[in-house]
Amino acid sequence: MRVRVAIVGAGFAGLGTALRLQAEGEDSFVVLERASAVGGTWRDNTYPGVACDVPAHLYCFSFLPNPSFSRRFAPGGEIRDYLERAADPVRDHLRLGTDVESAAWSGSDWRLTTSRGPVRAEVLVLAAGRLTAPRLPEVPGEFAGTVFHSSAWDHSVELDGARVAVVGTGASAVQLLPEVVARARSVVLMQRSAPYVLPRQDETYGVQERARFAARPEALSGLRASLFAEAERLYDARVGDLAARHEARSRALSHLAAQVADADLRARLTPDHEFGCKRVLFSDDYYLAATRPHVTVTGPLTGFDAGAILSRDDRHEVDVVVLATGFHTTGQPYAGLVRGRSGLTLEEHWTEGMQAYASTAVADFPNMYVLDGPNASLSHNSALVMIEAQIDYVLGALRHTPTGVALEVTAAAEEGYAREMTARSIDKPWTSGCSNWYVDSRTGRQSLLWPGRATEFRDRFATFDPEPYVVRTP
Repeated sequence: MRVRVAIVGAGFAGLGTALRLQAEGEDSFVVLERASAVGGTWRDNTYPGVACDVPAHLYCFSFLPNPSFSRRFAPGGEIRDYLERAADPVRDHLRLGTDVESAAWSGSDWRLTTSRGPVRAEVLVLAAGRLTAPRLPEVPGEFAGTVFHSSAWDHSVELDGARVAVVGTGASAVQLLPEVVARARSVVLMQRSAPYVLPRQDETYGVQERARFAARPEALSGLRASLFAEAERLYDARVGDLAARHEARSRALSHLAAQVADADLRARLTPDHEFGCKRVLFSDDYYLAATRPHVTVTGPLTGFDAGAILSRDDRHEVDVVVLATGFHTTGQPYAGLVRGRSGLTLEEHWTEGMQAYASTAVADFPNMYVLDGPNASLSHNSALVMIEAQIDYVLGALRHTPTGVALEVTAAAEEGYAREMTARSIDKPWTSGCSNWYVDSRTGRQSLLWPGRATEFRDRFATFDPEPYVVRTP
């Protein structure tokens, strides 16, 4: 198969790129997806209580609003259904159940080997995301019961009356714990570090309101604009302003105090790091679930034996272990499969940590663009804002890339951008010393988050500038 553009991944980034290419009149593209359905994170994560923690009307494509979300923070199934509908116009371009086994720059185009045959493409767009490789705890011992990661929930396992361990206290754990506690005979919650949790302040969109959104697109557009402005204001509370961070921290601790009366349990659930160093979470019932008499909050997992989990000081007999332990975010699983102009893989290029100019283009990898990758995430606003800006950037690059021409960002531009990201992260809470998924443990570099507001990224990079690129011809 020969195409102009090969897109790897059929989540928000991959589908968004495909839809925008089609809207611009480009028909020579393919979307390669290893799973049997679209949806990415929202296809994979089906754990009880899964939901968006960004307002749903800000967590969909701006060019394809969804008036039918039932809640401010939509359940995961609604987002998955939205992506299934969004994919309909580009179904003929989807190659589901297709593993990309390798991709190499030939000197004139990208040569991909896949589980369904070879693909040649002038341009390669990596849209595989950063929440695809579960991080599993490396501890001694083996457990004889059932163990699964939250992103691969085993719905055949009966939780009613079971003794369950939940390992981790991140975003997934905060959502699933109340659901597990409601069913299990006993629950052990194992945490390395307690998170900051703010009230969720969810709301329902009733039938009449959803009908109004459908009938009046301007109302939905106005809601999205107000949600975006509200999220941008959160930058100070998460990142930019010490006084605003302290005020938000006080609200989180007040929420904890209001829901957890027991002083010892409250101490265990009190974060020991700076507000904003880790992802700030939202829940109205996580703390309440932790106070239930059949719930034990203990320290981090240190090992297994046949019928129990171990922490530093305790042994707990359990039947089921749920690993809500996150993902390998600073080392992308596809990086070892992609080989650039010099013959090095992307993984080898990223030995000192992930980096890309404009969070999108990598030196030595002509006509290749990475979406939702290095320094392209946000701690205060919707990932879709960044993804759409990157898609605009890629479309602009394509307009500068006639057949037979390759654009490659210079090493100097990539390095300069990486230095900027590092310098702008020095005084941010993410680098204040706590363990988080933004900082590469190998190098200490903050390689996941964009260190500014979403508005700044959109203003700088939604329009393609060819100046930092060199043109290469066969």
